[in-house]
Amino acid sequence: MTRSETPEPALYAGDDPRRYAELLTEVYDATMSGDKAPARPREVIDDSWNRLLAQGADPDRMNRTSPSVTVGDLELRRQESGLADVVDDLARGLESVITDGDNILVIADRGGRVLWRSGSNRVLTNADRLGFVEGADWAEDAVGTNAIGTALASGRALQVFSAEHFVRSHHTWTCAGAPIRDARTNEVIGVVDVSGPAATIHPTTVALVDAVARLAESHLRELHRRTLDRLRSVAAPMLARLAGRALAVDAHGWVAAVESVADRNRILLPDDLRPGRVWLPSLGSCDMEPLPGGWLVRVGADAGAASDVPTTVVVDLRDGSAPSVRVDTALGGWTNAPTPRHAEILYLLARHRAGRTAAQMAHDLFGDESRVITVRAEMSRLRRQLAGVVVGNPYRFLDDADVRLMLPLDTARLLPHSVAPAVCRARVA
Repeated sequence: MTRSETPEPALYAGDDPRRYAELLTEVYDATMSGDKAPARPREVIDDSWNRLLAQGADPDRMNRTSPSVTVGDLELRRQESGLADVVDDLARGLESVITDGDNILVIADRGGRVLWRSGSNRVLTNADRLGFVEGADWAEDAVGTNAIGTALASGRALQVFSAEHFVRSHHTWTCAGAPIRDARTNEVIGVVDVSGPAATIHPTTVALVDAVARLAESHLRELHRRTLDRLRSVAAPMLARLAGRALAVDAHGWVAAVESVADRNRILLPDDLRPGRVWLPSLGSCDMEPLPGGWLVRVGADAGAASDVPTTVVVDLRDGSAPSVRVDTALGGWTNAPTPRHAEILYLLARHRAGRTAAQMAHDLFGDESRVITVRAEMSRLRRQLAGVVVGNPYRFLDDADVRLMLPLDTARLLPHSVAPAVCRARVA
């Protein structure tokens, strides 16, 4: 099914839900016992059941009742999912179907891992009994046919009603889910789902869920456009000063601007990219210069002209209410306004040029070395903003960068709102 088609509900308007549920139970019991069924399940459900039966799945035992990730790992998955920017949009769009207190809204990542959920305490308690909790794996091969896992497996929006669920304990529920795609690649990055007692979901719910998923995709597309626009505004004066071939790309290789290079949408970047000379499959030898949220790529024989000029990083914390970081390269500079947490991290990295491990950073920020997953999530966000300026293993500024830390004359005014232990110690040192 293509995204332009109407998603198929499990139950159509006018159908008697009780009779339909009874028929599905008869079909389910016959199918699972190997007997002749009174009717065939819908194609998408039949395909799912066949996949699971071929794997030897047991409908009476296939149910995970607890999350298998830590709170910190869950937060990292949320940040890396690409869905964090549309959680509020999804909640607003589906508010009408969860405000009655019977249904739960769930957002899962591309692997079926539940990242967010919302609903009344009553329905959340009911969901807890099924293991339908944040951090739980609801992929099809983990908990059988359901609107999250089967939407991922089929790539389509669908409703799973009552005994269409593969696991017997789920038969009192109905769920409607729709995949969310990355507008840039059309790859599925997650699923939005509305679930509740079988009698509470209307046949049109799946169409609403699918429509809201498409609106979320439009929002992601617009956010990407704005990101490239900001990158283009920073890169434009730099490209104007170059006589040779160059491109400005974001951290994932999407092209914001070109100079004397054939137009293209994206280039493939190495995973652990740093400033300096690098070989890119589509361009050959290139020099990379950091940009806010991306890179300036100088191509071929035109590269290398200023490769010996070090990157200068100025972390300015003199005004505790408006910290900034300024990055200057041979081709120009730009300024970034960090979040309060990122300002703390930049202070620590400037003070410890040899770098900090995740455990050391957790101790500095929280006084608790075990909070490494939270640190990694924050560092992942910071490194997207300062690509090539902040590197890992351990976390540190680029080794050959000229880093300057500017502090208030009165150290008691250092990041005055921070409660990070390392910053508090520095104020009284």
